[in-house]
Amino acid sequence: MDFEEKLYAVGRIPGSFMRREGRPLCARRAGQPPHRPAHAPLFPSDLRNDVCITCTVMSVDRDCSPEVTAMIGASAMVAISDIPWNGPIGCCEVGYVDGKIVINPTQAQRAVSQMDTTVASTGEKVVMIEAGAKEIPDEIMFEGIKAAHEVNKTIVALINKMVEESGKPKFTYQHADFNQELFDKIVEATMDEAKAAMDTDDKNVREARWNQPSSKSGTSCSWRTIPRWTSIWRDHLQVPEEDRQGLAAGGPPGGRPPEKRDPAPGRRGGACCPGSTAPACLPAARPRCCPTCHPEHLSASQKLDTIWEEETKRYMHHYNMPAYSTGEARGAKSTNRREYGHGALAERALEPVLPAWRSSPTPSAWSLRCSAPTVSTSQGSICGSTLALMDAGVPIKAPVAGISCGLIQDDDGSFQTFIDIQGVEDFHGEMDFKVAGTKTGITAIQMDLKNDGLTMEIIQSALDITRDARCEIIDQVILPCIPAPGPR
Repeated sequence: MDFEEKLYAVGRIPGSFMRREGRPLCARRAGQPPHRPAHAPLFPSDLRNDVCITCTVMSVDRDCSPEVTAMIGASAMVAISDIPWNGPIGCCEVGYVDGKIVINPTQAQRAVSQMDTTVASTGEKVVMIEAGAKEIPDEIMFEGIKAAHEVNKTIVALINKMVEESGKPKFTYQHADFNQELFDKIVEATMDEAKAAMDTDDKNVREARWNQPSSKSGTSCSWRTIPRWTSIWRDHLQVPEEDRQGLAAGGPPGGRPPEKRDPAPGRRGGACCPGSTAPACLPAARPRCCPTCHPEHLSASQKLDTIWEEETKRYMHHYNMPAYSTGEARGAKSTNRREYGHGALAERALEPVLPAWRSSPTPSAWSLRCSAPTVSTSQGSICGSTLALMDAGVPIKAPVAGISCGLIQDDDGSFQTFIDIQGVEDFHGEMDFKVAGTKTGITAIQMDLKNDGLTMEIIQSALDITRDARCEIIDQVILPCIPAPGPR
């Protein structure tokens, strides 16, 4: 799904040498357009047809968000079309002005709002949350999400009425075939090995154990000669076993308590990268992050050529995740969409604590490199960035920490949230709920889903568990390493 920004929508000519639009730059959002994670989980999992939705901004009203308009329009379009989809969804923005929650704030209200939150939901569940805030308390953020969900219900009702009047019948397609009888035999032969393989929180140990039952089963089953059965065996056996163990033990596989995070001591200064400006790293953490901060003159601020109000940006976060960090053998390529998105999320999380440009006009440029990732690298980069900013002497208002929250859910509605999700929990899990903030409140939220949405109980649980975790990271990791910003 593409969100196309055209500068003619705001009456401007592109400032490039060729005077044409290039790669879209979304200064206000975390990299990817917000309608992509909102719509994608609602398509049938076995639909193999490519679906491309292109939203082009033709004209901009500063009091009406183009992103929200695009999301509602895309929802109505897919709902009316013959494409199978479990929508529609509604979407709105939430602000907090003068102690009150404001739905779809105007440009003037956004300028003084304490939070900028976009919420998309079906009639029953929330499917997307993108938030930036100025240390807003978790309770107010939750109330804003609830208020947005109620407004979205009216939008969903309107789209459903449009579908009744002019909607097309959904086309049928051949559903993916699955040999249940063969799968039952595999489960019977390998379930004990699968249980033992998942009983660890170490990625390397788990992968080594997990490959053993697959090879053992393959030696006695003729289906092992067909490569696609290997992935079916992993996906349909590993996921139920992970969920079963997680619900039974009250947490993720390996027996880790749901509120426990991986130990992540930090380190400051030239011991990490001699010669760099204010480097800091999380050497024993998972993931391993090495951020460096490079203060410059105000003239080095980035000039923005977009449809949004912002014209310059003085804080830039460059997130890099090279191929070798995930064991891939390929050369360096251009920055991908994921790297842009994670960098933008970190910018949004840390921007509220940066000093005003009049008191500290020096802009900061970032270069952050991740290696050997097993947990959320975006949240690791936020924690490492706080260390590097303090080491560079930037007088931030308060330390910021980020943490991710996962979800295990059963058919009967029971669920378990847990923090600091690892790769297997992210890949096979249902949720990656990223929350960054200070001990006072939230500065950013970004949520990825693989199910049909979250109930208010799950959102409340995720906010509660991430609040305790980020306070723990600040008290036990960041402040013991660097108690206060160092000398300039």
